[in-house]
Amino acid sequence: MSATSKQYDKAILKCKDIFINKMKDYGSAWRILRTSSITDQIFIKAQRIRSIEDKGTQKVEDGIDEEFIGIINYAVIALTQLELGLEGNMHLSVDEGKKHFDTETQKAKLLMENKNHDYDEAWRHMRISSITDLILMKILRLKQIEDNKGETLISEGLDANYLDIINYAVFALIRIDEGSA
Repeated sequence: MSATSKQYDKAILKCKDIFINKMKDYGSAWRILRTSSITDQIFIKAQRIRSIEDKGTQKVEDGIDEEFIGIINYAVIALTQLELGLEGNMHLSVDEGKKHFDTETQKAKLLMENKNHDYDEAWRHMRISSITDLILMKILRLKQIEDNKGETLISEGLDANYLDIINYAVFALIRIDEGSA
């Protein structure tokens, strides 16, 4: 297993622990959310990261690493909502939540491994602020696709953008863990 794969798994495990504990606290209340609302929640978190990066200070205790974790978890929720839709059972058990979390993060990891092969882990040379900007760009793309009722002419769909957001946020967590600024 490569160093990147181990770092990726470590970051995802941290996210999963928070995801599962929040499901234990709140259940699957997030099942009521439309994907557009989840996209907006991801936007709020990414915008806060950018604001902290630009200002160099923050007034709310949660750090940017916690915001990247939130971005990952909301992207998993969005992918789950895309799969399940808003109809049907709104109540998922913790075990069902774990299953969906694992399925979506495994898809993201496979995508990351394939792209890392082709791009030679270029993300390792990026600034965290650039990763934040790429996440914000992906969010704006998602909003446009949502406004277009999910239709695209030649572009990737909603799921591909959420998977990219997961991977960018994991890259940021790895870079933060390594002490990069």
